[in-house]
Amino acid sequence: MSLNTKMLFHLKQLHLTFGYKVAYRFKAFPLSYCKLKHLRIQFCHSASLSSEQLKLAFPVSSACKKRYVLGIETSCDDTGAAIVDNQGNVLGEALYSQLAKHNETGGIIPTVAKELHIQHVESVVRDTLNAAQMQLQDLDAVAVTVKPGLVMSLSVGLQHAQKLALSVGQQLIPIHHMEAHALTARMIDKIDFPFMVLLASGGHCLLAVARDIDDFLLLGSSLDSAPGEAFDKTARELNLFTLSDFNGLSGGAAIEKLAKEGNPSAFPLVHIMPSRATCHFSFSGLKTSARNLIKKEYQRLGTPTSELLPNAADICAWFQYNLMYHIGRKLQRGFIFAEMKNLLSTNKTLVVSGGVASNAYIRANLIHVASLYGYKVVCPPTKLCTDNGIMIAWNGMEKLLSGRNYFHDANTLDVSARCPLGTDISSDVGNCLIKLPKLHLKQA
Repeated sequence: MSLNTKMLFHLKQLHLTFGYKVAYRFKAFPLSYCKLKHLRIQFCHSASLSSEQLKLAFPVSSACKKRYVLGIETSCDDTGAAIVDNQGNVLGEALYSQLAKHNETGGIIPTVAKELHIQHVESVVRDTLNAAQMQLQDLDAVAVTVKPGLVMSLSVGLQHAQKLALSVGQQLIPIHHMEAHALTARMIDKIDFPFMVLLASGGHCLLAVARDIDDFLLLGSSLDSAPGEAFDKTARELNLFTLSDFNGLSGGAAIEKLAKEGNPSAFPLVHIMPSRATCHFSFSGLKTSARNLIKKEYQRLGTPTSELLPNAADICAWFQYNLMYHIGRKLQRGFIFAEMKNLLSTNKTLVVSGGVASNAYIRANLIHVASLYGYKVVCPPTKLCTDNGIMIAWNGMEKLLSGRNYFHDANTLDVSARCPLGTDISSDVGNCLIKLPKLHLKQA
């Protein structure tokens, strides 16, 4: 085999074997191919390859082509859509939030959520395409959330995505809602696998190690309710939603706002699952403690139950502290376990996402706890922490760029209410019987 033929062979192998991996590491897909382009030019000079041979070895024009993915999100109570490119640029987005409606009804009613999705999904997608100045034919893929979530809500998004895909003869990329949350930070920051991820929202709370775009080790998850739900229920017990100062706010945002004026040490610390050496979460006990405390304070102070307690700020600060303390203890155990099992590289990163991560107090303390174990915390901007179409589009883009086949025929997809994240190794954590050092949180 001649030198030119050998170099041509090796160049093609480099492109086919390492092209995606290099692109994945540098995140910006075209930029990584520019690096490869520089490399191939060096090979060209050393092997005296002709320009035609070079084009055959490295089809740069197709490699550097811009890619576009539309993401559709309807897993719960937000109708979202977005278009992103392969460099992480958001070209268009739209979001319809059902928060105000569900605040009126005292919580999310699946049939109401479904009807609101039906009313708005078409206009949300249309607005997204218009903002991006694109047509469906310009897209490389359509990604849609199919699990986990409210089946009625998920079905609306999937059915609309199926309609779009069939109209232009495309297949769909199905998206796991929690995987999308976990990987959103990679759109805005260079984060290499593996890394630890904490997802805390109105419907979920879990701690995992992300090893690839579809490879997760689950260290622990919520055994009952989620932190966002605990925030909402406590805010409702305190009558915060009846006050004009908290109009349009979620329970978490309302409690965070009032807690700034309160004393977190006004009431005793609630010890949640003290005898279980796992990374599992539980928030039902804290909800019950908060409800009993609020009832007791109304009786003790003689305040009408329709009014705001005089010490409501103290209760909010106490509740927020206890919730963060519980999460902090699970993080401690997760960090120690990951060190014991050598699950992470020397560059320790904790990605935090989900609506609860929007809380500035909790975010500050997550950074504090992580710093005690040498972790850097990466948290997406607040608008990307809650449910949105951007995270779905980006997860679809990562799957598209992987070179693996994640496409499914539009007519073969279905939704699922429950779907665990990755491989569950939570029992391994419990078997280690890890004892934790004391934890002191920041008060404000």
